[in-house]
Amino acid sequence: MILLVVGADRVDAGKTTFSVGLLERTGARGYKPRAGNDFWFDHDDCQRALSAGRLYGKDAKRLATAEGRGREPERLNPVHRLWRPSPGGGSGLLGRDDREFLVDRIGRPTPGNGTGAADVRGTEHDGAYTFVRNATVDIPDSVADRLPLEDAIAVETVEQLNELAAERYVPAFESLAAEIESTDVAVVESYSDIAQPLQSLEPAAIAAVAAVEPGRVRIYPGDRYGRACEIASSSPKDGALEKRVPTVLEYLDPIKRVQLPPLASDARHNPTAIARAYEEAYDALLETAAQSARV
Repeated sequence: MILLVVGADRVDAGKTTFSVGLLERTGARGYKPRAGNDFWFDHDDCQRALSAGRLYGKDAKRLATAEGRGREPERLNPVHRLWRPSPGGGSGLLGRDDREFLVDRIGRPTPGNGTGAADVRGTEHDGAYTFVRNATVDIPDSVADRLPLEDAIAVETVEQLNELAAERYVPAFESLAAEIESTDVAVVESYSDIAQPLQSLEPAAIAAVAAVEPGRVRIYPGDRYGRACEIASSSPKDGALEKRVPTVLEYLDPIKRVQLPPLASDARHNPTAIARAYEEAYDALLETAAQSARV
């Protein structure tokens, strides 16, 4: 059973908090196919990972902690992008006039005995990652000094990045999709307000979808959501065409709308507290998934 969590609001929709509580409720495995963070706005998180020679974000870290299986954040997240603001203007490599792409990490560590950072940085994992760097910008010293960028693939154009996507990114996503589809229960969290975080995932395999935004969640059967994604229009983003959640939801009526209470910061970091507070929403999502399975 695959439960997809998407954001109906582009910024701070509450996807990760919702997903953390859902992992606590179901005992599922968590996945964050694509993620990113900002070297300026998420500097503490960046430095925490970089200090260990790694590149991952707080969302994947929270999911890995919540599922309680001792998996590294990178195991849940095969592609992570590091950004920084670009206040000088210009469209940049990926057509954004507000921020610029610095480095991507592609790949996941192979499963091992260990659970800590040393397991990721050890020699058995050195070949697990490919790093891609934006050759049109200066990489901050603290990034260049802590990641193996001397072996990184340098890209200067969108065309180069698109070619690399077919060669390196797509196989990483396909491998993750195969793992998710073979998992008994999986919670897959999207990024930003993108409707389909993993194109390699068979839409028919998704049992139910939770579209989260501040204050509420809307619940949809996975098959109907998949059909809406097929007919919804796409928008240019990051050198590719991607469907956005608000556009997809224009074609759907939710099975149920559930209000989500605001949570204090300590509760947001407590999976058990989230599971209690969002119990009604999780009940509705799981009932929708069960109905999909009976059809």
